[in-house]
Amino acid sequence: MSSTHFGFKTVDEQEKAKHVRGVFDSVASKYDIMNDLMSAGLHRVWKAYTLQVANLKEGDQVLDIAGGTGDLSLAFSKKVGATGRVVHTDINEAMLRTGRDRLVNEGVILPTLVCDAEKLPFPNDHFNLVSVAFGLRNMTHKDLALKEMCRVLKPGGKLLVLEFSKVAKPLEKVYDWYSFNILPQLGKWVAGDDASYRYLAESIRMHPGQEELKALMKNAGFGHAEFHNLSAGVVALHVGIKC
Repeated sequence: MSSTHFGFKTVDEQEKAKHVRGVFDSVASKYDIMNDLMSAGLHRVWKAYTLQVANLKEGDQVLDIAGGTGDLSLAFSKKVGATGRVVHTDINEAMLRTGRDRLVNEGVILPTLVCDAEKLPFPNDHFNLVSVAFGLRNMTHKDLALKEMCRVLKPGGKLLVLEFSKVAKPLEKVYDWYSFNILPQLGKWVAGDDASYRYLAESIRMHPGQEELKALMKNAGFGHAEFHNLSAGVVALHVGIKC
């Protein structure tokens, strides 16, 4: 049997999705408030920058993968207008339900479905934009997921991957101390779950760095790939263009 990582642990490939699902089932109801607390609100700035780089126009077709609580789907929907469409997806039903309810409360009804990024149920050459924010690092086969994202994009379409990355060297020690000491405590106090936030810290360290992810995107078929470091590399926005 093939194995993969779940944070710092080694697990059977077939089991990883179940473990990840357990994490997000646990934190779904507190996900947004924890994002605000653990990033000091910076996640809103990172997503606003992603929206700016997306440069959407009226009528565009958008796929939001790992769309979770729906903040990017909501922002995208305002840009594509009545003639465009945003498809809000996640592999985790609890997260997706939380996002759907939030969107409905905002008066926005979007196609919302549970789907696996490694086997997207969409035709070739369909979307102008595919976005995945803070979801790629949880996927078992990142190479397959990136190939699927490339497949469903129209020629000239854009992939945006917003994800935790490798922080600048001078900040590594402070960032590690914060990640392994403060984050689990925040999770325990606010979400009643320190283990899921310990997994978050571990999964960030196991995720490919900026240049590694750029290479993965090129290997997946993107003719152009680049990255923008945000907050000294705590997060990076990778941009891929399908030729």
